[in-house]
Amino acid sequence: MRRLIAEYLMMHALKVTAVNDSKQFNHVLSHEPVDLVVVDLNLGREDGLAIVRKLATKSDLPIIVISGDRLDEAEKVVALELGATDFIPKPFGLREFLARIRVALRQRISSPRTKDHRSFRFGAWKLSVKQRRLICAERGEVKLTACEFNLLIAFLENPRSVLSRERLLLASRVRGEEVYDRSIDVLILRLRRKLEADAANPRLVKTSRGAGYFFNADVDVSYGGTLAA
Repeated sequence: MRRLIAEYLMMHALKVTAVNDSKQFNHVLSHEPVDLVVVDLNLGREDGLAIVRKLATKSDLPIIVISGDRLDEAEKVVALELGATDFIPKPFGLREFLARIRVALRQRISSPRTKDHRSFRFGAWKLSVKQRRLICAERGEVKLTACEFNLLIAFLENPRSVLSRERLLLASRVRGEEVYDRSIDVLILRLRRKLEADAANPRLVKTSRGAGYFFNADVDVSYGGTLAA
């Protein structure tokens, strides 16, 4: 199946490298430019979710998860919470699979924000919109997915203001991406894990029961600056 998928994608002008374990995968990441990763949850002795978790903490690459038997909602939610961009159950049509890959790849295309020269500062954190870089004085650079980046911008533009889930859905949406009922809950959790010392007891991204979420910090904005790690 891996060979079939790779051959089909290459027929449609995509360069594909197929690997069968994390060792080969890590070798490819360190030696080749990669724009997107497809991870099968069932890898024999390895758990695909472990690969998703590790990759999402070190990179903002789109990750598409596929699975033939781990199809209940809990598995899908866990995969998305860990950083997956999409979850596709088997069996799937190759044309649909190609379409979903193209949607995910479009998330990496530069958005109009690349001409936005604002830099935000809050606590020990700095975010450059133009560079799309989030840096913490104690932890260094922290990678954000396109949706996480858009969500954080929405909070930083409206500090201490309660934002409804509907507004956050619109603000964080990447062009062409499907919106799931639990998208914001998943994104909020992922953002808390990257920003908070204790995601279970957040101090920055707070919940306003029945109303939405708000960013609990003073935010300074500057223009034209760049960030250095």
